[in-house]
This record gives sequence, structure tokens and C-alpha cells, in this order.
Amino acid sequence: MSEIATNMELDCKGMNCPLPILKTKKAVDSLQSGDVLKMMATDPGSVNDMASWSKRTGNEVIEHVEEGDIHTFYIKKK
Repeated sequence: MSEIATNMELDCKGMNCPLPILKTKKAVDSLQSGDVLKMMATDPGSVNDMASWSKRTGNEVIEHVEEGDIHTFYIKKK
């Protein structure tokens, strides 16, 4: 797996819905177009939440990695 260059990291481990999405939105809003956010979450619901949020906002989930109970999302701001 190649390492994706990121502009910001957000640790949402241990948080439950809707906190990971709310914090992700706030973080993405602070980025420039084309920047990449790395967000880590342990809430299994974050997989569907991130897919829905990405579709709704146009910000692209360029990769999702699942290691144990940690979901890592790489999100590119539109």
C-alpha cells in the first residue's frame, strides 16, 4: 500500500455517530480544494456515513482502509 500524502489528520477513534462526520465536515471546510484529510474512526457506522456524506458533498473518499476495528479514510476536498 502506497502512502497517501495528507494535509491534515483527524482522530475520531472512540467517537460515535454523528461526531466523526461533524468533525470531518469542520476539518474539510478548513482545507483548500484538492487537499487530503486522513480521518481515523472506530465507529463501524462511519463506513456508511462517510460514503453518504461524500456523495452528498462531492468530497471524494479516495481510500478506505480497515485494520482491526480502526477505519482510516482519505478524503480529498472538492
